Amino acid sequence: MKNVRLEKIKQIIATQEINTQDELLDALHQEGFDVTQATISRDINRLMIMKVPLGDGRYRYVSKPDPAHNAYVKGRLRIFQDSILSMNFSENIIVIHTIPGAAEAVACLIDYVEWPEIIGTLAGNNTIFVIVKTNKNTTTIIEKLQNLQKKSTT
Repeated sequence: MKNVRLEKIKQIIATQEINTQDELLDALHQEGFDVTQATISRDINRLMIMKVPLGDGRYRYVSKPDPAHNAYVKGRLRIFQDSILSMNFSENIIVIHTIPGAAEAVACLIDYVEWPEIIGTLAGNNTIFVIVKTNKNTTTIIEKLQNLQKKSTT
């Protein structure tokens, strides 16, 4: 049943403008799936679904495109560069503050680059925790993140 639900989620976000988890939950209920918000949240992470800006202050869910696609990387990099407000760290945890609603997209790019020093990310609305394997790698990751901020997308 889980695989059927995951496929339905991909179909829904491909054919409808879904802006929130509640909207996705409603769409799944209309399709006969009895799921909770917690299940939806896990499914979104499992499917690597992200929110992208619509240009009018709203965001919508989309499936992660093929990472080999150059436009995908350029788009994520632009969001990364335009969204980061500050970075700081303590021990092996980096805290990144973004503009509201952008943390998920920024964390997705950090996960995408697959730096071996990073264990993982946790994103909220405007804050990301980046967990680094060791304290000594934290400054290296900060430098890499700062370099990504400066990188040209042209």
